[in-house]
Amino acid sequence: MCLITFAWRPEHAYPLVVAANRDEFYARPSAALSEWQDAPGVFAGRDLEAGGTWLGITHSGRFAALTNIRDLRPPSGLRSRGELPANFLRGRLSACDYIETLTANAADYSGFNLLVGDGQQLCYFNSISGEARALSAGVYGLSNADLDSTWPKVDYAKHALAQLIESPQPQALLELLSDNRVPDDSTLPDTGVGIATERLLGSAFIASQTYGTRASTALVVQADGHWQLLERSFGPNGAQLGEISLQG
Repeated sequence: MCLITFAWRPEHAYPLVVAANRDEFYARPSAALSEWQDAPGVFAGRDLEAGGTWLGITHSGRFAALTNIRDLRPPSGLRSRGELPANFLRGRLSACDYIETLTANAADYSGFNLLVGDGQQLCYFNSISGEARALSAGVYGLSNADLDSTWPKVDYAKHALAQLIESPQPQALLELLSDNRVPDDSTLPDTGVGIATERLLGSAFIASQTYGTRASTALVVQADGHWQLLERSFGPNGAQLGEISLQG
């Protein structure tokens, strides 16, 4: 997952609103959003290579989402980062208690950002900086650096979400995620991948022959615990493959 913007407002009629794009090589096998047969009550897409996920929710409203941290060095961790949200969704620990368990073994994984929520708290962990905290109410953005890093697509997504959250509609959230405008070179981050790749990765929605946005996901959670989840899947060059809607 390479772009997540979300609003966390515990006292609001819609306490959690999420719009997220998962970017990945098209060749990596994945399963679309569904209820997991080996974990009833977990609703998520699935990485068929390592078995984990990038975003999901449970029947009871436990939520988790993951982004990788961009790093040109060879992968340092031996374990798949996708197991981190999957294990939270399957488990019973509170959000911040789960984050606390990760601080001791974060080095087992290559760099990641993790969001987990249990309906009472939404907690964040950055494995590179070691930052772990319960988030206060607000609108946030996350890509492949720190929380609220000033990357153009993060700033754009946060601003766009702020216009929608008083009456959030999943289709409008997906429209937010479809923006494929490439920011001006002067505003792009320099993460060491070269300007051509920075341009490719600079838009909210990424499309090329080999790598791009594989899934766009919208999640709206209501104060009574009911939720709506809408996912749109894509193939090479951004071709739309399908759309799945679930409610809990």
